[in-house]
Amino acid sequence: MSRQRSRTVTLTDVARLAGVSVATASKALNARDEVAPETRRRVLEAAEELSFQPNVLARGLLTGRTRTIGLLTDELAHRFSIPILLGVENALANGQMSVLLCDARGDAIRRQHYIRTLIARQVDGFVVLGDSNDVRPSLTRQIPVPVVYVYGESDDPRDLSVLADDEHGARLATEHLVSLGRRHIAHITGPQSYRAARDRVTSLRKVLASAGLALAGGEPLYGEWSQRWGRNAARMLLPGHPEIDAIFCGNDQIAAGVAGAVRELGRRVPDDISIVGYDNWHEFAADCQPPLTTVDLNLQQIGETAVRHLFAALDGQPPSGVVRQPCRLIVRDSTGPRPQPS
Repeated sequence: MSRQRSRTVTLTDVARLAGVSVATASKALNARDEVAPETRRRVLEAAEELSFQPNVLARGLLTGRTRTIGLLTDELAHRFSIPILLGVENALANGQMSVLLCDARGDAIRRQHYIRTLIARQVDGFVVLGDSNDVRPSLTRQIPVPVVYVYGESDDPRDLSVLADDEHGARLATEHLVSLGRRHIAHITGPQSYRAARDRVTSLRKVLASAGLALAGGEPLYGEWSQRWGRNAARMLLPGHPEIDAIFCGNDQIAAGVAGAVRELGRRVPDDISIVGYDNWHEFAADCQPPLTTVDLNLQQIGETAVRHLFAALDGQPPSGVVRQPCRLIVRDSTGPRPQPS
């Protein structure tokens, strides 16, 4: 004889155990304000005791929401995508929502296909994830639900974009070097076409000027976001400017290359030259010799911030403009005070 299948627990069961109406139980489980705290407590305890699992499809029909968000990215394999995605997923899970992920891989036709697919799945909102802090065309006119752009600024000021604050990160790095007594600070970074690189240079110059200092070497060295470029740039820069006592690098790969070149040239890190990287990419920052002082972009927090603003839009308070997420400085062994003359 087959065992009888256990009966599904319903909202009516929860309401009966808590001693309230079905309507009140529903309001309590959906965190509606009109339910008294003691009543909500009884309903939640009853739901837990019965292991009640709400019918998401039925709730969606009642509320007009599916409690899913579409995340559209152009480059899932990009260094910054996964930490931001983890922040998005964590914030959505806290709100008992889920995410549908689509990677357009930089292809416009694929991107349009995924937009149509996610709309057909009736997602409640979109998070559009860029592969840099640069400005990108708005997609909002094609999407009938709230949209938040993250790590890529929409060109429509009516949209909401959440970015890493590159000027703030560069200020933290430069102020740290100045506070250590470094007076001849150079800068090696990535392509000048990247707005992030230009913003960091702007902030670097401001901090140096306020300290009465000029950029060592005269101008920033723009190149690639690579360890090879950092090594080659340091080999070009240091022989002609032996006074340099610190180098602020545009990312951790560049910084790792610079550190290797400094040692090859017979200089010591951090005694002779202090080095600061950018991104706090563990494979380069923690494994560098010595470990890198670097700027952490708080990528996971950027994802969580984007979801918080998306929730506000879903509640009828759509934000707009640009939110810049502050960075933080991670101090390791590649920086130290300038040695005092003996």
